[in-house]
Amino acid sequence: MKKTLLFPILLILFSPTIQAQDISNIYEKVSPAVVAIFTEENTIITESSNNSQTVTSGGLGSGFMVSDQLVVTAAHVVKAPKRLMVQFADGEVIPAKVVSSYKTADIALIGLTRKRANAVTVKFGDSDKMKIGQQVFVIGVPLGVGFSMSSGYVSGFRRETLGKNPFTNTDFIQTDAAINQGNSGGPMFNLNGEVVGIVSHITSKTGGSDGIGFASSSNLAAKLLLNNKMPWFGADLYSLSGKEAKIFNLPQPNGLLVQRVVVSSIFGRMGIREGDTEVSIGKQKLIMGGDIILAFNGIEYNTVDETLVKIAKFANNLDKDTKFEITILREGKIKILKSK
Repeated sequence: MKKTLLFPILLILFSPTIQAQDISNIYEKVSPAVVAIFTEENTIITESSNNSQTVTSGGLGSGFMVSDQLVVTAAHVVKAPKRLMVQFADGEVIPAKVVSSYKTADIALIGLTRKRANAVTVKFGDSDKMKIGQQVFVIGVPLGVGFSMSSGYVSGFRRETLGKNPFTNTDFIQTDAAINQGNSGGPMFNLNGEVVGIVSHITSKTGGSDGIGFASSSNLAAKLLLNNKMPWFGADLYSLSGKEAKIFNLPQPNGLLVQRVVVSSIFGRMGIREGDTEVSIGKQKLIMGGDIILAFNGIEYNTVDETLVKIAKFANNLDKDTKFEITILREGKIKILKSK
């Protein structure tokens, strides 16, 4: 009887150790593909006298290489960076630029200005196969401490498929793995060493890792970032509707308020202006004073799915030689700006 029980007991005692060794081995293979992302961007500071001034502030996030020149990260890490630098675990730093970004899904693709020599890359796994209770681990630069790992389990899913357009769909994996500031954009791995999520945000009372973490699914990221050709226009935009549209006196039900613009981007070269004054409307902080986009190449912006599909098709068909127009509201007057 004792001999019969011995093997199961040993299996129970040593299986956690074996699993830890497996994760350690996987970490050694995939961690060189993880990067730190440093940004510089314009930030509006409102003083006690209600005067606003624009200053340059720095940001930190994580990401991972999917080719020798492309890095995946979270959209909120690279909203509208004036300067974007990617640092590798060996200390090498390469400048980069945003290639494409989807704000609602919180995923973005950035391109290095040159290829990384001897690049280590990782592959996307099938996030639809993930189940509650499966173990995952996250690698990134939390609080600037890199390149560290935390592990946990899949604890739930949060999916919203609101239409056929790529702008409103979300697919998040919930986890109890420790996530802190700086982890955003980093990879969530399964035990096969495949990326199944891109770290997005946490829900926490303290703002620390004691809350619930969420990662955008790898399947949605692969679909939007690797299979689409939509360019990044170079601005942080806020969708106005309802009372907000009335406050801004829009001539139509919806518009896109320009928060910040990258000068070297498509919108920057067209002359689209960013805001310069931060205000609070209810619980929402907005930067006012910038242009409001009303239409893309004659397609009037609204939040109807059919319209967003048309805008997505327009954007996906753009190339460097395509000429188009953007209709804006500036200082109460409607203007048309043309691409250059």
